[in-house]
Amino acid sequence: MHSNKKIAIINYGVGNLFSVKQACETFGMTGVITSSPEMIETCDAVILPGVGAFGSAMQSLEKNCLVPVIKKAAYSGKPFLGICLGMQLLLEKSHEFGLFDGLGIIKGEVIRFKQDKGPSQKMLRIPHIGWNRIEPPLNRTWNNSYLKTVPARSFMYFVHSYYAVPDDPDIILSNTIYGEQKFCSSFQYENILGCQFHPEKSGSIGLEIYKTLASELDSHGSI
Repeated sequence: MHSNKKIAIINYGVGNLFSVKQACETFGMTGVITSSPEMIETCDAVILPGVGAFGSAMQSLEKNCLVPVIKKAAYSGKPFLGICLGMQLLLEKSHEFGLFDGLGIIKGEVIRFKQDKGPSQKMLRIPHIGWNRIEPPLNRTWNNSYLKTVPARSFMYFVHSYYAVPDDPDIILSNTIYGEQKFCSSFQYENILGCQFHPEKSGSIGLEIYKTLASELDSHGSI
């Protein structure tokens, strides 16, 4: 595969930048770690990674004047991936350590896991760290999505205490169960993919998402 496409990996001080870059370059794409709005605009696809707290992440995006260019990229039709905190930032608001406005690209909010007892009657451990399955909602397949080459019920790697709740259930691409709580582990709205899991840390199955991205960029630029 020889994509030779440039992927903007947005650098705003929080994120797993180099493993995302390496995953892109595994499939011939050029990962560009950048905080330059001008560079982001010139790239063929955009990845918004992130780990850490929602409020401070939004402050960093605003300080670096990245909010307008992120919104422009998301609405442009070019492939756009939000990973972990980057997925959550796409929503309207988060309840993490208060109430904070997000980018508002996807309608919905970000909430914390309830500290319920799981099936073993032990208190649910938060954050949710480790491998867990993703599966499509009832009556939905992953055809024509960024997960189209990922087998249903595949294991992906998670690290999070909060999760996205989109207003529109029809955009939910996969759900995951933690304890007795089912949450949205990925969504896709048009060109925008949000993953609560880390594809770049999820072995060969997670890398299938990057492979699909490269393939789509090679063919016609969108999924």
